[in-house]
Formats: sequence, C-alpha cells, structure tokens
Amino acid sequence: MAVPGNVLTKWRKVRAFALGLPGATEEFPWGETVAKVNGKVFVFLGVVDGGHPPGLTVKLRDEAVHAHALTSPGAEPAGYGLGRAGWVSVPLARKGAPAAELLCDWVEDSYREIAPKRLIAELDGR
Repeated sequence: MAVPGNVLTKWRKVRAFALGLPGATEEFPWGETVAKVNGKVFVFLGVVDGGHPPGLTVKLRDEAVHAHALTSPGAEPAGYGLGRAGWVSVPLARKGAPAAELLCDWVEDSYREIAPKRLIAELDGR
C-alpha cells in the first residue's frame, strides 16, 4: 500500500515543523517516528512505509482544541491509555483530513504541553 504523494508531502511538512521547534529531536522507537523534547515525546508521527495508514498523535489539553481535533475524519483518543491524558490520533490520508498548517498548530500545542518553560520562552521569542 503506497502512501499518496500529497499525504507524504503533508507528513514531511509536519515532521519538519516539529523538528524545527527548540530542543526537538527525532527518534524511532518501535519502528515509528517520534519527535521528543527534553527526552519526552510530543508527537508520534507513525510510519510512512505503506505498512500502516499515515497519521500522527498529539497531546491536546485545551478542551476546545481537543474537541476540534476529534472532529477530524477517523480521529480518536490515542490507544494504550494515552487518550485519557489528552492524546489524539489523527489519520492523514482520510478525505477531509486536516491541512498541514492545522496539524502544525496541534503539534505546537502538544510541544507546549511537554517542553520545559525555558524552551517555550525560546519559541515565544522567535
């Protein structure tokens, strides 16, 4: 199952945005791409090898933002109990999936939930 080019382009934009945040690093636990800050995951970017549908998972504590994310086609609280802590999984290949810009906003919100205050201050200073 090949990942459509437009979905891969969207995924790459979101990945680049996440890794451009202060102190962000990329790791590949469980064969999945994740972005971390201060050793903690702030976005799960999944895999784009065609083995699984592309998607991302972010932590959204703001109730309005969280609710909005859950209106995305196929979005759901994250598995493994993460949904109870505000994590939302959003498919990227569904018709009506959010645009890269909105996904980047959610990634930034998730980053702000995880990052230390000094890095958030650095981001705000940009």
